Amino acid sequence: MRNNDTRKIIDDARNTLVGQIPVPMMQCQQITLALTYKFMSDDDRQAVELGGQRHYFTGGLEKYDWSNVMSLRRDDTQRSELYRAGLSALRDAETMPAVFREIFRDAVVPYGDHRTLALFLNTMDRMEYDDSEKLGDAYEYLLKTAEAQADAGQFRTPRHIIDFIVSIVNPQKHEVIIDPACGTAGFLVSAYQHVRSQHELPGGGTSLSTPDLTRLADNLKGYDISPEMTKLAMANLYLHTQNKNPNVDNYDTLTSADHWNEYADVILANPPFMTPKGGIKPHTRFRVPARRAEVLFVDYIASHLNERGRAGIIVPEGIIFQSQNAYRQLRRLLLDESLVAVISLPGGVFNPYSGVKTSILLLDKVLAPKTDRVAFFKVENDGYDLGAQRRPIAQDDLPAVTDEINEYLRRLRAGETVDDFAPQTGLLATKDRIAEDGEYNLSGERYREECSVGSQFPYVSLGEISDKPKYGSTASKADFDGEVRYVRITDITDDGRLKDGDVVSPSEINPQYFLRADDLLIARSGSVGRTYLHETTTMVHQYAGYLIRFRIDQTRALPKYVYQITKSKAWERWITENSKVGTINNINAKQYSAFTFPLPPLEVQREIVAEVEGYQRVIDGARAVVDNWRPRIAVDPEWPMAELGNPELFRIESGGTPKSGVREYWDGGVPWITLVDLPAVNAVTEIVSTERTISEEGLRNSSAKMLPANSVVVSSRATIGRIGINRLALATNQGFKNIIIKDSNRTIPEYLAGMLAQMVPAMEAQASGATYKEITKTHFGRLRIPLPSLETQRAIVSEIEAERALVSANRELVEQMERRIRDAIARVWTAS
Repeated sequence: MRNNDTRKIIDDARNTLVGQIPVPMMQCQQITLALTYKFMSDDDRQAVELGGQRHYFTGGLEKYDWSNVMSLRRDDTQRSELYRAGLSALRDAETMPAVFREIFRDAVVPYGDHRTLALFLNTMDRMEYDDSEKLGDAYEYLLKTAEAQADAGQFRTPRHIIDFIVSIVNPQKHEVIIDPACGTAGFLVSAYQHVRSQHELPGGGTSLSTPDLTRLADNLKGYDISPEMTKLAMANLYLHTQNKNPNVDNYDTLTSADHWNEYADVILANPPFMTPKGGIKPHTRFRVPARRAEVLFVDYIASHLNERGRAGIIVPEGIIFQSQNAYRQLRRLLLDESLVAVISLPGGVFNPYSGVKTSILLLDKVLAPKTDRVAFFKVENDGYDLGAQRRPIAQDDLPAVTDEINEYLRRLRAGETVDDFAPQTGLLATKDRIAEDGEYNLSGERYREECSVGSQFPYVSLGEISDKPKYGSTASKADFDGEVRYVRITDITDDGRLKDGDVVSPSEINPQYFLRADDLLIARSGSVGRTYLHETTTMVHQYAGYLIRFRIDQTRALPKYVYQITKSKAWERWITENSKVGTINNINAKQYSAFTFPLPPLEVQREIVAEVEGYQRVIDGARAVVDNWRPRIAVDPEWPMAELGNPELFRIESGGTPKSGVREYWDGGVPWITLVDLPAVNAVTEIVSTERTISEEGLRNSSAKMLPANSVVVSSRATIGRIGINRLALATNQGFKNIIIKDSNRTIPEYLAGMLAQMVPAMEAQASGATYKEITKTHFGRLRIPLPSLETQRAIVSEIEAERALVSANRELVEQMERRIRDAIARVWTAS
């Protein structure tokens, strides 16, 4: 069976269940039961055909065999009743292997509709089990589409990131491999496949013996706090390894010490990032006193490697740089014992579940003592864009980073020097430099300048190439007089531009604070380090207090070059290290004057400035495209019109909010939309996850209603007209009017959402209310939209998507040009 066919069956099965089981995790559980049930039956059938004996449906269980359940002689009611009875029988059968007893423990069908269950079973009957590896891949697709790991900080780790980590850590056939927060066992499956690939024969098959494969499967161990996740992990491991007793335990790694004395050769993990309110209450055997989940998990992993152990761990950025005692103590332990490399990942790797920034820690208790360095690598692109859909792109740094990490580790294993190792994707830093300030910060960019061979240009201080800096003078603001503009810290954007809004004049005009062309302003308080380079204008500008003016000696330095230096990583790090933290941050003029940086000849400065300005012009043009593009649908007056309240075409549902004081109503498995999930204005948001969830009990005890996937949600209270298409079944709060498409032969959600985005002014005109504006369900239903043919709608959507792709390309172009600017400035710190 082709993978696409298998995925189609899984999609059809979920669509069949969604009306009865709206929660993705529960859909996943039902499909797991049916997959396993049918697999056992098919395995029995194949065994008999080959002259063997049944393994599962024996000793009175024969009547529950899948083929008997699906007999054409049975109607829907008989089929569903026999299947339910079969689940109960398998659940209680003592002859079943442990993995199946665990999977079927507590197995029930949580709805009573015979027709839906029969349709579901008919769909699953199309599944064929001709290849267990393909079946395992199909099962992983199920886990992905069901978003089974999206709760409690357990974000599904992308398969290519898992494989990347496993390839670097390189587990071997004889090693014990543990994942202490295994989820659905993705790391363990990848480790098994990695070892098999190392022993693959040229003509196919493996050189591993049956005892080798058995030992390899037995050496895979996983723990997870969720009983349901444990079942999914056991099923996943069985389908990939055929191990009937997979070592997966329902176990709380942080609060139970039952497995504390189990050590591993290899640990691979993406532990939960989220700490419950009030913190973790761990047992007393951890070395670092902490209540944060990410600290405790990393401590646990580092403590449970044997004397030759190594690990690959995905961690949130707090582990890298947070200054609290627990984080610093943890980083010190890692640096002293096992840390060999840190790999920075792009911020959107875990989209759509989370935009959290992450890194990978590589630990090796053999190699770490062999070097006084730590390697830092940076992945800018992982082969996918960083949007919610994570679409494939051409840029992929993973192969290059893999090659350089492997070369670095090879040198360490061979006892070769790494002093001259200069990776293109990273840098090396000495452990002494990392430890010198007591922070043990693991942000690689912090050490870039110090780790370079040295600049080819002489260093100067800012004070050496400018006249005496002058503080501004605070004056109250006055109505803008059209001649003198007041420049305050709040008027300067993070990228060094003057804001257009809230233009005011100073109440007291004072020429000694007027700006000249090429004056450099630096914030001395609050937003320390923020800079602005003044350019010639027809208007007089007077700068305010909390700003310091530096006037550059242009016989030695170009003001534009100095300004670009203030956008460098070296400047950012210097600001962080020199800020005086009291009520607000503060850096005075004397401190700024002491900042040093390389100063090339004027001609070289001009070349750098010209290069940066060229990139900036591209950025400005691309940003104009990104900021100004809006999808527009040109309406033909001949198109038929339809009201949103037409019951043959649509059903309008409002939302609801469970009582906030009832804990049982919240943080369950039901995705629940609020405005935070629709941040875009004048655009359509594809919703694949939500910030908040409610429980099924909360759903039942409120006016919230489940919406099937591919409905259109519209904010209708206070903030009117934010539009979304939900790609999963979910509920909303009462600030939404939601459109369920009843006749899919008349419209598609992408067209409907795009048209509604153009009708926001009409919605606002219909809104009413004293405290806040709201459009009622009645008025919303009276809105009329044009409905051309489906062919025309698809053509319109296709054209908009093509335009959207161009906008995304411009967004990527902005990011690329910004990287080039950073690189151009960074070059002055390196040798020629």
